[in-house]
Amino acid sequence: MFFRRTVLFALYKFSDILILFCSLAVAIVISGYEGMPSTLNELLSAQITIQNFIVIIIAISTWHVIFQLFGLYETKRMGSRVQECIDIIKATSLGTFFITSFISIFYAQVFNGVFVFLLWVLSSLSTITARMTMRLLLIMIRNRGRNLRHMILIGSNQRVQRFAQKIRKRKDLGYNLIGFVDDESFDNSKNTELLSDLQHFSDVLKRHVVDEVVIGLPIKTFYKEINRVLRICEEQGIIVRFLTDLFFDLRLAKSRVDDFEGSSLLTLYTAPLDGWFFEFKRLFDIVFSFFTLILLLPLFIVVGILIRLDSAGSVFFLQERVGYNKRRFNVYKFRTMIKDAEKKQSELEHLNEMSGPVFKIKDDPRVTRVGRFLRKTSIDELPQLLNVLKGDMSLVGPRPLPVRDFECFEKDWQKRRFSIRPGLTCLWQINGRNEVPFEKWIELDMEYIDNFSFMLDLKILFKTIPAVFRGMGAM
Repeated sequence: MFFRRTVLFALYKFSDILILFCSLAVAIVISGYEGMPSTLNELLSAQITIQNFIVIIIAISTWHVIFQLFGLYETKRMGSRVQECIDIIKATSLGTFFITSFISIFYAQVFNGVFVFLLWVLSSLSTITARMTMRLLLIMIRNRGRNLRHMILIGSNQRVQRFAQKIRKRKDLGYNLIGFVDDESFDNSKNTELLSDLQHFSDVLKRHVVDEVVIGLPIKTFYKEINRVLRICEEQGIIVRFLTDLFFDLRLAKSRVDDFEGSSLLTLYTAPLDGWFFEFKRLFDIVFSFFTLILLLPLFIVVGILIRLDSAGSVFFLQERVGYNKRRFNVYKFRTMIKDAEKKQSELEHLNEMSGPVFKIKDDPRVTRVGRFLRKTSIDELPQLLNVLKGDMSLVGPRPLPVRDFECFEKDWQKRRFSIRPGLTCLWQINGRNEVPFEKWIELDMEYIDNFSFMLDLKILFKTIPAVFRGMGAM
């Protein structure tokens, strides 16, 4: 088993290097720069200089290290195909960036948009195709009873039975479910193949070939028994997996295991965790907000003059809002109401047209003439680009709410909307804004949190522009 796995990963590494070479060759030829080979024959017959050799070695090393970092040389038997494709695209994107940046030092004429794009597309598609082809071959082999991993389940409760059903259905994973180990008194299933009780678990390992053990017993009740199973598996070098829902009865939380200086931490989360996506998202926020603020500076000056001419008070309105994990910050807006408008809100509470804790009035008497236009066009929101630049907000995310609205939240689950950085625009913004009832608003926020991606962010940003021009749901 170990030898076959070593050969498989060696094939992966070899195919990745071969794909990198082929992608580089095709990208160079198609880019067609003067002084560079114009055909594959010329490229293959080109003299390998010390400079070329250094570039090749660094390119291979970089590619290999990045693929290793993204876990592409680890067993993916239980992994999702979609997740593997995502990891490949992440790795090829980062690898393309570093390799093309390094190549530009030696061959400045090669480095341009066409070459970079071709290298990224070719390497990504080819690697995904190679990995999926390898998966199909493994499925065919496993369906014939080869390349199997033999599994024992500790426990026979309903949770474990559900997991067993999933394993049996997924024949492509190549698992042979030997049976269950549990106390007979705990076994309430007629179909359960009980191998032994917990006390005689070690005897089961003597009688059967076992590659993996999955524990599905409640830790609080069976702590001693589980600890004993772990010690036996540790001594014999057998892989142990836990059903994470045996710790707590959680419905939404996902899990992952992190290592901190030799200590393993089981992390449960319902909101997206920090990672490369959020680092890229933050970089995009900074670049976009910085250059947009510079471009909008003339508009800011004109709007500021109009506000001062229309009514007494400052140009900008600062209001305390609730942001990421309920952190407080001051949001920037162009002032659209009369001076001291917040003090008069209590007198207008009975006119509130929004359901839930949010306060909105379509024809708010506190709004100035210029303010009505700024709200209709959403120009009043543009200073929030300063909040994006500072890091209080992101371009896309649930809208930040005033402290008054937050304190009126009745249900704790609604507060999950604060588990990510608030945004300038969101799904609510492009689906009717104030025409959307509060319950639907929260539902849209949860939908964004559960399905976040860079492509979804771009989609929301592009749809925000026509929504603003139509004045959809503006108050």
